[in-house]
Amino acid sequence: MTVSLQAAAPHIDTARTREKAKQALAFCRQKGFDTKYCILIDMSLPSGVKRFVVWDFGKNNILLSGLVSHGCGKMPWSGMWSKDKPEFSNADGSHCTPLGKYKINNRAYSAWGIHVKYYLDGLESTNSNALVRQIVFHSWEEVAENDVYPFGTPEGWGCPAISNNTMKIVGGMLRKQKKHWLMWIYS
Repeated sequence: MTVSLQAAAPHIDTARTREKAKQALAFCRQKGFDTKYCILIDMSLPSGVKRFVVWDFGKNNILLSGLVSHGCGKMPWSGMWSKDKPEFSNADGSHCTPLGKYKINNRAYSAWGIHVKYYLDGLESTNSNALVRQIVFHSWEEVAENDVYPFGTPEGWGCPAISNNTMKIVGGMLRKQKKHWLMWIYS
């Protein structure tokens, strides 16, 4: 008899995510953001598991999930150095992902992925330099569609980057909205 000692892959905590969504909905109502959907990113999870979710406020559940990159910090770009424990920073030049709430703003051309990016306005002191640092929401062909744990997602310079196919779906949804979506990156 062979017994596997490998631990199960971590996964998104639905109860914790539901609590974050409840807080996000209150924020969206207060600020006049879209109250149908938001994006929640749980950076406490390793980058090799789905930690990016589109939350459906009406159904109070996850509509879509996927992998998402984070910043490489002081390590070389495109590696998987901090797949389990990323560093976070708002400092220009840190190459770290800044935590906090963002307003997803205008769509523009991107050199990455499917050539679409969305500007992110940082709404807190922890991410107030997002525009200056060019922290944007985009896709990247290096981000896989499905879990790759125990491996990680390649790390960039701080942008939340998702797979091309996930961006096709999310980008299509964002184009139809009349109000800004909230993106909340937390740990």
